[in-house]
Amino acid sequence: MIVSYDTIKVKPPYQITNNIVNLVAAISEKLGAVSALHLQKQPTRLRKENRIKTIQSSLEIEGNTLTEAQITALINNERVLAPEKDIQEVRNAIAVYEQLRSFSPNSIADMKKAHKMLMSGLIASAGKLRTKNVGIVKGSKVAHLAPSGHMVNGLVNDVFAYLKKDKETLLIKSCVFHYEFEFIHPFMDGNGRMGRLWQTLILMQQYPVFEFLPLEYLIKESQSQYYEALSTSDNTGSATPFIEYMLSVIFHALEALLHTQNRSLSVEDRIMLFKDNHESMSFTRKDYLQAFKEISAPTASRDLKWAVANGILLKSGDKRLTEYRFL
Repeated sequence: MIVSYDTIKVKPPYQITNNIVNLVAAISEKLGAVSALHLQKQPTRLRKENRIKTIQSSLEIEGNTLTEAQITALINNERVLAPEKDIQEVRNAIAVYEQLRSFSPNSIADMKKAHKMLMSGLIASAGKLRTKNVGIVKGSKVAHLAPSGHMVNGLVNDVFAYLKKDKETLLIKSCVFHYEFEFIHPFMDGNGRMGRLWQTLILMQQYPVFEFLPLEYLIKESQSQYYEALSTSDNTGSATPFIEYMLSVIFHALEALLHTQNRSLSVEDRIMLFKDNHESMSFTRKDYLQAFKEISAPTASRDLKWAVANGILLKSGDKRLTEYRFL
Protein backbone atom coordinates (compact mmCIF):
# COMPACT_ATOMS: atom_id res chain seq x y z
CA MET A 1 0.00 0.00 0.00
CA ILE A 2 1.61 3.27 -1.14
CA VAL A 3 1.53 6.39 1.06
CA SER A 4 2.60 10.03 0.68
CA TYR A 5 6.30 10.72 0.62
CA ASP A 6 8.00 14.14 0.65
CA THR A 7 10.64 13.82 -2.07
CA ILE A 8 8.97 11.65 -4.71
CA LYS A 9 5.32 12.21 -3.77
CA VAL A 10 4.85 8.57 -2.77
CA LYS A 11 6.77 5.78 -1.10
CA PRO A 12 5.64 2.27 -0.12
CA PRO A 13 5.79 1.68 3.65
CA TYR A 14 8.52 -0.63 4.94
CA GLN A 15 11.21 -0.69 7.62
CA ILE A 16 14.89 -1.54 7.23
CA THR A 17 15.40 -4.25 9.83
CA ASN A 18 18.68 -5.76 11.02
CA ASN A 19 17.76 -8.88 9.04
CA ILE A 20 17.39 -6.83 5.85
CA VAL A 21 20.72 -5.07 6.44
CA ASN A 22 22.46 -8.40 7.04
CA LEU A 23 20.88 -10.00 3.98
CA VAL A 24 21.86 -7.09 1.72
CA ALA A 25 25.45 -7.30 3.00
CA ALA A 26 25.54 -11.08 2.47
CA ILE A 27 24.08 -10.76 -1.05
CA SER A 28 26.61 -8.06 -1.91
CA GLU A 29 29.39 -10.39 -0.80
CA LYS A 30 27.99 -13.19 -2.96
CA LEU A 31 27.71 -10.84 -5.95
CA GLY A 32 31.36 -9.92 -5.47
CA ALA A 33 32.29 -13.59 -5.52
CA VAL A 34 30.18 -14.15 -8.64
CA SER A 35 32.04 -11.34 -10.37
CA ALA A 36 35.47 -12.53 -9.21
CA LEU A 37 34.76 -16.03 -10.53
CA HIS A 38 33.32 -14.67 -13.81
CA LEU A 39 29.98 -16.36 -13.18
CA GLN A 40 27.89 -13.32 -14.10
CA LYS A 41 27.53 -14.71 -17.62
CA GLN A 42 27.01 -18.44 -17.64
CA PRO A 43 27.80 -20.80 -20.53
CA THR A 44 25.09 -21.13 -23.17
CA ARG A 45 23.94 -24.56 -22.02
CA LEU A 46 23.48 -23.45 -18.41
CA ARG A 47 21.71 -20.25 -19.48
CA LYS A 48 19.24 -22.32 -21.48
CA GLU A 49 18.70 -24.79 -18.63
CA ASN A 50 18.10 -22.03 -16.10
CA ARG A 51 15.76 -20.15 -18.43
CA ILE A 52 13.66 -23.31 -18.83
CA LYS A 53 13.68 -23.84 -15.06
CA THR A 54 12.59 -20.23 -14.55
CA ILE A 55 9.67 -20.50 -16.98
CA GLN A 56 8.52 -23.88 -15.65
CA SER A 57 8.69 -22.75 -12.02
CA SER A 58 6.95 -19.41 -12.47
CA LEU A 59 4.10 -21.00 -14.44
CA GLU A 60 3.76 -24.00 -12.12
CA ILE A 61 3.10 -21.57 -9.27
CA GLU A 62 0.10 -20.40 -11.33
CA GLY A 63 -1.12 -23.96 -11.98
CA ASN A 64 0.59 -24.80 -15.28
CA THR A 65 1.23 -28.54 -15.71
CA LEU A 66 4.09 -28.62 -18.23
CA THR A 67 7.42 -30.13 -17.17
CA GLU A 68 10.91 -28.86 -17.98
CA ALA A 69 11.19 -31.62 -20.60
CA GLN A 70 7.97 -30.53 -22.29
CA ILE A 71 9.07 -26.87 -22.28
CA THR A 72 12.37 -27.93 -23.84
CA ALA A 73 10.42 -29.78 -26.54
CA LEU A 74 8.35 -26.65 -27.29
CA ILE A 75 11.53 -24.58 -27.59
CA ASN A 76 12.80 -27.18 -30.07
CA ASN A 77 9.50 -26.96 -32.02
CA GLU A 78 8.54 -30.51 -31.07
CA ARG A 79 4.97 -31.68 -30.51
CA VAL A 80 3.75 -31.73 -26.90
CA LEU A 81 0.58 -33.34 -25.59
CA ALA A 82 -0.83 -31.03 -22.93
CA PRO A 83 -3.77 -28.67 -22.35
CA GLU A 84 -3.76 -25.95 -25.02
CA LYS A 85 -3.94 -23.21 -22.37
CA ASP A 86 -0.80 -24.54 -20.67
CA ILE A 87 1.03 -24.72 -23.99
CA GLN A 88 -0.01 -21.16 -24.83
CA GLU A 89 1.23 -19.93 -21.45
CA VAL A 90 4.62 -21.53 -22.04
CA ARG A 91 4.95 -20.20 -25.57
CA ASN A 92 4.10 -16.72 -24.35
CA ALA A 93 6.62 -16.94 -21.52
CA ILE A 94 9.37 -18.16 -23.88
CA ALA A 95 8.73 -15.15 -26.15
CA VAL A 96 8.81 -12.67 -23.26
CA TYR A 97 11.98 -14.02 -21.66
CA GLU A 98 13.74 -14.02 -25.04
CA GLN A 99 13.05 -10.29 -25.30
CA LEU A 100 13.75 -9.48 -21.64
CA ARG A 101 16.72 -7.25 -22.43
CA SER A 102 14.58 -5.06 -24.69
CA PHE A 103 12.32 -3.93 -21.83
CA SER A 104 13.13 -0.97 -19.58
CA PRO A 105 12.26 -1.71 -15.92
CA ASN A 106 11.22 1.94 -15.46
CA SER A 107 8.76 1.99 -18.37
CA ILE A 108 5.05 1.45 -17.75
CA ALA A 109 4.59 1.11 -21.52
CA ASP A 110 7.14 -1.73 -21.59
CA MET A 111 5.42 -3.36 -18.63
CA LYS A 112 2.13 -3.33 -20.52
CA LYS A 113 3.86 -4.65 -23.65
CA ALA A 114 5.40 -7.52 -21.68
CA HIS A 115 2.04 -8.37 -20.13
CA LYS A 116 0.38 -8.36 -23.54
CA MET A 117 2.96 -10.87 -24.78
CA LEU A 118 2.72 -12.96 -21.62
CA MET A 119 -1.09 -13.20 -21.65
CA SER A 120 -1.78 -13.15 -25.41
CA GLY A 121 -4.54 -15.59 -26.30
CA LEU A 122 -5.28 -16.18 -22.60
CA ILE A 123 -7.30 -13.10 -21.58
CA ALA A 124 -9.06 -10.43 -23.64
CA SER A 125 -7.48 -7.56 -21.68
CA ALA A 126 -3.83 -8.55 -22.18
CA GLY A 127 -1.60 -5.48 -21.86
CA LYS A 128 -4.35 -3.30 -20.35
CA LEU A 129 -4.55 -2.11 -16.74
CA ARG A 130 -7.73 -3.27 -15.07
CA THR A 131 -10.61 -0.92 -14.38
CA LYS A 132 -12.78 -3.47 -12.53
CA ASN A 133 -12.62 -4.45 -8.88
CA VAL A 134 -11.04 -7.85 -8.12
CA GLY A 135 -10.26 -10.09 -5.17
CA ILE A 136 -7.89 -13.05 -4.89
CA VAL A 137 -9.62 -16.16 -3.58
CA LYS A 138 -7.75 -19.01 -1.86
CA GLY A 139 -10.06 -21.93 -1.24
CA SER A 140 -13.31 -20.47 0.06
CA LYS A 141 -11.77 -17.27 1.44
CA VAL A 142 -10.82 -13.93 -0.11
CA ALA A 143 -7.05 -13.81 0.48
CA HIS A 144 -6.55 -10.32 -0.91
CA LEU A 145 -8.96 -7.57 -1.89
CA ALA A 146 -7.07 -5.47 -4.44
CA PRO A 147 -7.46 -1.68 -4.66
CA SER A 148 -10.50 -0.59 -6.65
CA GLY A 149 -10.19 -0.36 -10.43
CA HIS A 150 -10.31 3.44 -10.57
CA MET A 151 -7.19 3.61 -8.35
CA VAL A 152 -5.00 1.28 -10.41
CA ASN A 153 -3.56 3.78 -12.89
CA GLY A 154 -2.49 6.20 -10.15
CA LEU A 155 -1.00 3.47 -7.98
CA VAL A 156 1.00 2.07 -10.89
CA ASN A 157 2.37 5.54 -11.65
CA ASP A 158 3.30 5.91 -7.97
CA VAL A 159 5.21 2.64 -7.70
CA PHE A 160 7.10 3.32 -10.93
CA ALA A 161 7.99 6.79 -9.60
CA TYR A 162 9.39 5.12 -6.47
CA LEU A 163 11.39 2.70 -8.62
CA LYS A 164 12.87 5.50 -10.75
CA LYS A 165 13.49 8.18 -8.12
CA ASP A 166 14.00 6.68 -4.69
CA LYS A 167 17.61 6.39 -3.47
CA GLU A 168 17.12 3.01 -1.79
CA THR A 169 19.49 0.21 -2.78
CA LEU A 170 18.32 -1.63 -5.88
CA LEU A 171 18.15 -4.98 -4.09
CA ILE A 172 15.54 -3.62 -1.69
CA LYS A 173 13.69 -1.59 -4.33
CA SER A 174 13.24 -4.67 -6.50
CA CYS A 175 11.59 -6.51 -3.60
CA VAL A 176 9.39 -3.54 -2.72
CA PHE A 177 8.29 -3.22 -6.34
CA HIS A 178 7.47 -6.93 -6.50
CA TYR A 179 5.29 -6.70 -3.38
CA GLU A 180 3.54 -3.49 -4.46
CA PHE A 181 2.86 -4.98 -7.87
CA GLU A 182 1.10 -7.95 -6.28
CA PHE A 183 -0.77 -5.66 -3.85
CA ILE A 184 -2.03 -3.39 -6.64
CA HIS A 185 -2.90 -6.37 -8.87
CA PRO A 186 -2.81 -4.06 -11.91
CA PHE A 187 -4.05 -6.59 -14.46
CA MET A 188 -7.06 -8.89 -14.49
CA ASP A 189 -4.76 -11.93 -14.60
CA GLY A 190 -1.06 -12.76 -14.86
CA ASN A 191 0.06 -10.51 -11.99
CA GLY A 192 2.09 -13.18 -10.18
CA ARG A 193 4.21 -14.15 -13.15
CA MET A 194 4.59 -10.48 -14.16
CA GLY A 195 5.73 -9.42 -10.68
CA ARG A 196 8.39 -12.12 -10.61
CA LEU A 197 9.53 -11.33 -14.15
CA TRP A 198 9.75 -7.59 -13.44
CA GLN A 199 11.85 -8.06 -10.31
CA THR A 200 14.29 -10.08 -12.41
CA LEU A 201 14.35 -7.29 -15.01
CA ILE A 202 15.00 -4.65 -12.33
CA LEU A 203 17.89 -6.63 -10.84
CA MET A 204 19.59 -7.54 -14.11
CA GLN A 205 20.05 -3.89 -15.11
CA GLN A 206 22.73 -3.60 -12.42
CA TYR A 207 23.61 -7.27 -11.93
CA PRO A 208 23.64 -9.24 -15.24
CA VAL A 209 23.80 -12.57 -13.38
CA PHE A 210 20.09 -12.29 -12.55
CA GLU A 211 19.05 -12.66 -16.20
CA PHE A 212 19.55 -16.42 -15.99
CA LEU A 213 19.37 -16.97 -12.22
CA PRO A 214 16.20 -19.03 -11.56
CA LEU A 215 14.76 -17.16 -8.57
CA GLU A 216 11.35 -18.53 -9.53
CA TYR A 217 12.54 -22.08 -8.87
CA LEU A 218 13.35 -21.23 -5.24
CA ILE A 219 10.04 -19.37 -4.91
CA LYS A 220 8.23 -22.47 -6.18
CA GLU A 221 10.14 -24.64 -3.70
CA SER A 222 9.07 -22.32 -0.86
CA GLN A 223 5.66 -21.44 -2.27
CA SER A 224 3.86 -21.48 1.08
CA GLN A 225 6.39 -18.99 2.53
CA TYR A 226 5.98 -16.81 -0.59
CA TYR A 227 2.24 -16.49 -0.07
CA GLU A 228 2.69 -16.16 3.68
CA ALA A 229 5.11 -13.25 3.18
CA LEU A 230 2.63 -11.54 0.83
CA SER A 231 -0.21 -12.09 3.31
CA THR A 232 1.78 -10.86 6.30
CA SER A 233 2.80 -7.74 4.43
CA ASP A 234 -0.85 -7.14 3.50
CA ASN A 235 -1.99 -7.60 7.11
CA THR A 236 0.71 -5.36 8.60
CA GLY A 237 0.50 -2.69 5.89
CA SER A 238 4.25 -2.95 5.35
CA ALA A 239 6.40 -4.60 2.67
CA THR A 240 9.03 -5.57 5.28
CA PRO A 241 8.12 -9.29 5.62
CA PHE A 242 8.11 -9.73 1.84
CA ILE A 243 11.44 -7.89 1.47
CA GLU A 244 13.01 -10.25 4.01
CA TYR A 245 11.59 -13.30 2.22
CA MET A 246 12.74 -12.23 -1.27
CA LEU A 247 16.21 -11.20 -0.12
CA SER A 248 16.55 -14.66 1.44
CA VAL A 249 15.56 -16.21 -1.92
CA ILE A 250 18.13 -14.05 -3.75
CA PHE A 251 20.84 -14.99 -1.25
CA HIS A 252 20.17 -18.73 -1.59
CA ALA A 253 20.03 -18.50 -5.40
CA LEU A 254 23.47 -16.87 -5.49
CA GLU A 255 24.80 -19.35 -2.95
CA ALA A 256 23.61 -22.24 -5.13
CA LEU A 257 25.22 -20.66 -8.19
CA LEU A 258 28.55 -20.38 -6.41
CA HIS A 259 28.38 -23.96 -5.13
CA THR A 260 27.27 -25.67 -8.32
CA GLN A 261 28.57 -23.58 -11.19
CA ASN A 262 32.09 -22.68 -10.15
CA ARG A 263 34.01 -23.70 -13.23
CA SER A 264 37.24 -23.31 -15.14
CA LEU A 265 36.72 -20.87 -17.97
CA SER A 266 37.50 -21.89 -21.52
CA VAL A 267 39.26 -19.60 -23.99
CA GLU A 268 35.92 -18.75 -25.58
CA ASP A 269 34.34 -18.06 -22.16
CA ARG A 270 37.06 -15.53 -21.31
CA ILE A 271 36.95 -13.82 -24.69
CA MET A 272 33.14 -13.47 -24.63
CA LEU A 273 33.15 -12.22 -21.03
CA PHE A 274 35.78 -9.64 -21.93
CA LYS A 275 33.75 -8.58 -24.97
CA ASP A 276 30.82 -7.57 -22.76
CA ASN A 277 32.83 -4.64 -21.37
CA HIS A 278 35.26 -3.91 -24.19
CA GLU A 279 33.31 -4.44 -27.37
CA SER A 280 33.69 -0.89 -28.69
CA MET A 281 37.24 -0.04 -27.56
CA SER A 282 40.81 -0.97 -28.33
CA PHE A 283 42.74 -2.82 -25.66
CA THR A 284 46.11 -4.44 -24.96
CA ARG A 285 47.17 -7.80 -23.54
CA LYS A 286 47.78 -6.00 -20.23
CA ASP A 287 44.12 -4.89 -20.16
CA TYR A 288 43.06 -8.47 -20.81
CA LEU A 289 45.26 -9.76 -17.99
CA GLN A 290 43.72 -7.22 -15.59
CA ALA A 291 40.34 -8.81 -16.22
CA PHE A 292 41.61 -12.37 -15.70
CA LYS A 293 44.25 -12.20 -12.97
CA GLU A 294 44.17 -15.97 -12.54
CA ILE A 295 45.80 -16.65 -15.94
CA SER A 296 49.42 -16.19 -17.03
CA ALA A 297 50.74 -13.82 -19.69
CA PRO A 298 51.40 -16.71 -22.14
CA THR A 299 47.81 -17.93 -21.66
CA ALA A 300 46.54 -14.42 -22.37
CA SER A 301 48.61 -14.33 -25.55
CA ARG A 302 47.19 -17.68 -26.65
CA ASP A 303 43.63 -16.47 -25.94
CA LEU A 304 44.10 -13.35 -28.03
CA LYS A 305 45.81 -15.28 -30.84
CA TRP A 306 42.86 -17.73 -30.88
CA ALA A 307 40.35 -14.87 -31.08
CA VAL A 308 42.25 -13.26 -33.97
CA ALA A 309 42.46 -16.57 -35.84
CA ASN A 310 38.70 -17.11 -35.39
CA GLY A 311 37.77 -13.68 -36.72
CA ILE A 312 36.63 -12.34 -33.34
CA LEU A 313 39.43 -9.80 -32.84
CA LEU A 314 41.38 -7.51 -35.16
CA LYS A 315 45.05 -7.10 -34.26
CA SER A 316 47.08 -3.97 -35.00
CA GLY A 317 50.58 -2.79 -34.10
CA ASP A 318 53.55 -4.90 -33.04
CA LYS A 319 55.17 -6.08 -29.81
CA ARG A 320 54.50 -3.58 -26.98
CA LEU A 321 52.36 -1.44 -29.28
CA THR A 322 50.02 -4.31 -30.15
CA GLU A 323 46.34 -3.51 -29.71
CA TYR A 324 43.15 -5.47 -30.31
CA ARG A 325 39.59 -4.58 -31.19
CA PHE A 326 36.46 -6.72 -31.45
CA LEU A 327 35.08 -7.08 -34.96
